[in-house]
Amino acid sequence: MSQAPVPPPAIPVTLITGFLGSGKTTLLNRILTENHGKKIAVIENEYGEIGIDHDLVVQSDEEVFEMNNGCLCCTVRGDLIRVLGTLLKRKQKFDSVLIETTGLADPGPVIQTFFMDDEMKSQLRVDAVVTVVDAKHLLLHIDSSEECRKQIAFADIVLLNKIDLVTPAEADEVEKRIRLINRLAVIHRTQNSDIAIDKVIGVGAFDLDKALDVDPRLLPEEKAPFTWGGLWRLDSGEYTLHFKAGTKAAQTVALFPNAHVSHKGLHIAEHTAEEIFGKASRNVAPGGKAPITPAEVPLRLDLSGDGEGEVVFSVKIPDMGGYALFTEFTPDETGFRLEKKGKVIPHSEGHGFGGGADCDEHGHSHTHAPGTGHGEMGHEHEEGVSSVGIDLPGELKLEPFEKWIGDLLKNKGADLYRFKGIVALVGQEKEFVFQGVHMLLDGRPGRPWGDKERRSRLVFIGKNLDRAALNAGVRACAA
Repeated sequence: MSQAPVPPPAIPVTLITGFLGSGKTTLLNRILTENHGKKIAVIENEYGEIGIDHDLVVQSDEEVFEMNNGCLCCTVRGDLIRVLGTLLKRKQKFDSVLIETTGLADPGPVIQTFFMDDEMKSQLRVDAVVTVVDAKHLLLHIDSSEECRKQIAFADIVLLNKIDLVTPAEADEVEKRIRLINRLAVIHRTQNSDIAIDKVIGVGAFDLDKALDVDPRLLPEEKAPFTWGGLWRLDSGEYTLHFKAGTKAAQTVALFPNAHVSHKGLHIAEHTAEEIFGKASRNVAPGGKAPITPAEVPLRLDLSGDGEGEVVFSVKIPDMGGYALFTEFTPDETGFRLEKKGKVIPHSEGHGFGGGADCDEHGHSHTHAPGTGHGEMGHEHEEGVSSVGIDLPGELKLEPFEKWIGDLLKNKGADLYRFKGIVALVGQEKEFVFQGVHMLLDGRPGRPWGDKERRSRLVFIGKNLDRAALNAGVRACAA
């Protein structure tokens, strides 16, 4: 009985993106002209600026140019699938494809093409997204340009180019800023986009076997879900929390007993706050009849008010002792203070959390309540593009996890640029490995757990991520 012929392996496709002037054109021209021994088909977006050197063209057929180093180059004007189809007619002439995506704010739909189109899926596979950034000028426009942040968010590989134009300290600062957006990308520092071709092509970044091949130490380094925490010694009785109206629409806080009112006690409270912030929050309106009491769940306070004056919440402390309050925003941002019968009650210990330059060895900076003569550390809120890492010991229940991830993609998929994970499922002897782009998810069993500790590690990269909700969603699936 004859066996069916084995289909040829799918051709790897690399997407390359980057701002004008980042050095992307230099990289593409290197690929098209240098004698690197690889046959690469380069697809240039119509907004691109490669500028083919026609002295190096050995053959031209319609929109496809064959270069004298064996590479092909063509220009996309509209239909990418049509151009790919044209290229595939001569697929014996190349062994990988590189698509330049200038003008596309979101490479997600291009990535999805190779998962959704049956013909493309059988012959081509996404290999990696490479983003070229200008080390000298990135910090000037990263906060004002969502397109720039998206390009970094989607990247598997970042070329931190023009490294010769900055000091090592400046390069480190740029790299830290990139890591705030994308903790998974491999970063290469380059000059004149000079890098070995095999470090950007054929790397297998979309291979599920490599879905989370990332230093696990990157996961716990995420920013805390709160930016400030303080400790008080309080008598039992009634208090009020005051905020300036309209500074924020809402704010999540955690109020709980903490026996040790000291510097060490604040670090103990920090871990308790992390656990509380990982749970589903309870909404609280100001001026309600039921006062706020210390709780094991986070409280979502409505700060909208009428845009003027103050928003006030009643607080009832049941017993005399130490208490901790951790807040999503700093007191300076919201005008926060704690009062009893009109008198401000200053905290005994306070820290800002956020990893700034003034942080001590614990990654925190000392802060003080308003009115004590000290400034607050600034807060960088996670609006815009950021990444959230979750590292949870133990196993997850399959059905709740499937429902949660399905609902997440349905409701928030447009804002999820990239996500990857390895999860431990009840009753499964192998890791479940998955990754995705927007609403598209690809997953399958991975390596056996063996004697390894069973735990789940997930990373989400996207826009306006709700860290507390993501944490709570995963934790709700725990066995």
